[in-house]
Amino acid sequence: MSQAATPRRARHTGGLVRSVYLPRTADALAFAMSTYGIPLLVLATTRSAALTGAAFALEWIPRLAAFGWAGSVVDRHGAAVVFHRAALGRALALAAGAVLLHFHPAGAEASVTVMVLAATTGVLTEFSYIAVETAGAAAGRRAGRRAHRVQAVLLGIDQTATLAGPALAGVLLLAGPPSMLAVITVLSLIAALLALRTPPSPVAPARAAKGQSGAGLLTGWRTIRSLPALGWLVTGLTLSNLATGLLQAAGPVIVVQHFGQSTTAVGLVWSAAAAATLLSVTLARFALDRLGLWPVGATCAVLASLGCLAAARAPDYPSYLVLVAVLMAADGGLAVVLRTLRSRLIPPDKFASTLSATILILLLPFPAAGVLTALTPPDALGHVITVCAVLQALGLLCAFARLRTDPALRT
Repeated sequence: MSQAATPRRARHTGGLVRSVYLPRTADALAFAMSTYGIPLLVLATTRSAALTGAAFALEWIPRLAAFGWAGSVVDRHGAAVVFHRAALGRALALAAGAVLLHFHPAGAEASVTVMVLAATTGVLTEFSYIAVETAGAAAGRRAGRRAHRVQAVLLGIDQTATLAGPALAGVLLLAGPPSMLAVITVLSLIAALLALRTPPSPVAPARAAKGQSGAGLLTGWRTIRSLPALGWLVTGLTLSNLATGLLQAAGPVIVVQHFGQSTTAVGLVWSAAAAATLLSVTLARFALDRLGLWPVGATCAVLASLGCLAAARAPDYPSYLVLVAVLMAADGGLAVVLRTLRSRLIPPDKFASTLSATILILLLPFPAAGVLTALTPPDALGHVITVCAVLQALGLLCAFARLRTDPALRT
């Protein structure tokens, strides 16, 4: 390696840190804190299990509605512009919420404030997520042969934020809702300012981008239907996500009201789950090399089903934390199997549209889980989670039974 190459590489790495890694870190932490912190905030403010579930649904329904056209907006205006505007909008919304909750910490005004925050942050977070994913992909392409290093760093940032965000939100909530919202506001402002340093991504012509969303999702749906292996796996994981989403939506109610723990304990559950997921994803890569897709996927399916069934009947908080971690670790292994299968089966010219359709289908159970939590009395949540866990087990059993002899999963 020449002496000139080292300074060039150092400058390139330094540029990535300033223009990609730091903005991604601030946004990912704000993303994790708002996703898990807003339902906690609703429970702390309203003391209502129904409103906590409704807030979870209000976070996810706008995200799903925005998912189909957020990509086309990023294509039309560029990742840096959309990232900046979405992060700035989220900061303004959270700042307004913090001020309102400072002056009206309880009552109808507080309830309206936190529910509006759930819906608003859900939409803006989806736009910022699509934008930073696009910026990360563009950085990988610019890195050339070092693209895998860029993606590895970005994945590590996301997992670390998921690990730290819920616990941090729970701790800050002990100081009061305005304090938690103020910290997420600052993180969002930092992300918005750093987004100005993000290199611009290619912008599609307005005429080409217009209407692209609906056509892309339709193409993706048709592709999934034409690939039986992918269709069966997506079906099984969709039912699995209903059980997982219900545990997420009902988590604050179960931990705080049923087990008598603090809001910090709720964040600790999902931080432990994120750590277990990160470990399982790492182990799954080595297991896939030795065993293949079907054995690894089937093992993870069994662990996920048993973990969810047991979590629904957990006798105390420590066992609940461990069982949720086991469930999410198994779910992480299933995600690796799905990503590998997608890369093998989906035609390159239809990959983006099929990926969008796949993600949209897999996310649909989350708002449904919020609605279920809102409509279910707290004492009956364990029974509902058990029913969803049974559906999860049946869905994954049918999926992997069908995939047992499929050539796509033999290697």
